[in-house]
Amino acid sequence: METNYRNTHFQVKNIPSSLPMVLFGAFLATIFSCGSAESEDDIVLGPEHIGWVTEAMTDIMVHDITNPPLAARFFAYASLAGYEAVRQHDQTLIGMHHVLNDYPVLEPSESFSEDHPQVSAVLAMIETAAAMQPSGVDLLNLKESFLDSCRYWGLSDQIINESITRSSEVSKFILAYAQGDLYKNISNYPRYTPRQEEGYWYPTPPAYFAPVEPYFNTIRPFTLEGPAQFKPIPPVAFSSERDSEFFRLMEEVYLIELTKEQRAIAAFWDCNPFALEEAGHLMVGLKQISPGGHWMGITDIACRKANLSFEKAMEITTVVALGLTDGFISCWDEKYRSNRIRPETAIRKYIDSSYVPLLQTPPFPEYLSGHSTISTAAATILTHYFGENFAYLDTVEEKYHLESRAFSSFLQASEEASISRLYGGIHFMDAIVEGQRQGRHVGNWVLQRLENAGLAKPIANPSPSSTEANGH
Repeated sequence: METNYRNTHFQVKNIPSSLPMVLFGAFLATIFSCGSAESEDDIVLGPEHIGWVTEAMTDIMVHDITNPPLAARFFAYASLAGYEAVRQHDQTLIGMHHVLNDYPVLEPSESFSEDHPQVSAVLAMIETAAAMQPSGVDLLNLKESFLDSCRYWGLSDQIINESITRSSEVSKFILAYAQGDLYKNISNYPRYTPRQEEGYWYPTPPAYFAPVEPYFNTIRPFTLEGPAQFKPIPPVAFSSERDSEFFRLMEEVYLIELTKEQRAIAAFWDCNPFALEEAGHLMVGLKQISPGGHWMGITDIACRKANLSFEKAMEITTVVALGLTDGFISCWDEKYRSNRIRPETAIRKYIDSSYVPLLQTPPFPEYLSGHSTISTAAATILTHYFGENFAYLDTVEEKYHLESRAFSSFLQASEEASISRLYGGIHFMDAIVEGQRQGRHVGNWVLQRLENAGLAKPIANPSPSSTEANGH
């Protein structure tokens, strides 16, 4: 009898500011729906165990106020570790050598032949994230609880120890690969100084944060030939003349009369880790997910709904994370090249000095729209795997007190995420349209690289029935 642990997932919900204790307590409080297996070979984990790790990573990112590009980088390396751990046990799986830039060869190690590949993958993800994230050490509490669960399921100490050793070997390999992307060098670059000239980006209220990741385009992409491989067309040229195209873009943002639904859409896709609110004389940070974290959550929902194997879910999670990171690299390359002014700054100076956008303006230049870019890239990848009509209920933002939203496809969701930036008053329309174009380029390029290596095979008949589409 096979014991399937897909119904035994670890929920990390409603995380307040006291992160470490609550994360640990949430794990220990999990009620298991099944007992120990009849044999160790019967223990099968499901996609939700991958989602448990990425959700725990997201909770720590919210706590650490991790910026969106860096968050995607963390997801990518942790997911690669999980994929590599699974591949080490199954030599029929295709390695990432010659697929990802500068990716070395890690030959399967015969000395750890008795590990549980799925357990090794979860542990490798945890170890890699714990080493990379500022507060990642908090994940080690979850690691110990996960190992306790493995013992409860019936895994022997030998298999658990082999899995720990395997995951450590894989994590060290991935961390060494991560060191080579040169992100560590960014701290040595000169401090970025905004240009105090007409038409250029400048920090916005309420906190006037310094620009985020101005040198993110200097790190090694995973699949792109370079950050400017899909260099977008230049943005509409700045002009304060009332009959100019740029002024019309400003008026489009300023004059829009939002419906209740449009306001809900803007709030749902806000995903601004830097948002603040006033509390008396203090500015208090709002707990918000990053755009990449939102799409990693969507990936988890889709993999669960399609009832995928752990291995296929691990592949898809990894590919989405790679696409998110390359999407941010290409987008940030353009942001600090065009360095365009935000609607809030422009409208206040040239139309209405009292203007306040619905959403707080994030601290980086306007063109391209980052959410439009990475949402379209992620949707392109997920559509490739699951098809154009995969309906699902997006519950990712429920823990941030936002109602779930139903979508008939990933592309519909990415369209909504993109236009939310206009509703929120934080982007001009050309940045949204060209961001979507950039996202399609990146998503298709990632898939092309993987398909050329024999990876990224679509799922046969993945779509849930209409009666299942609103559940999870």
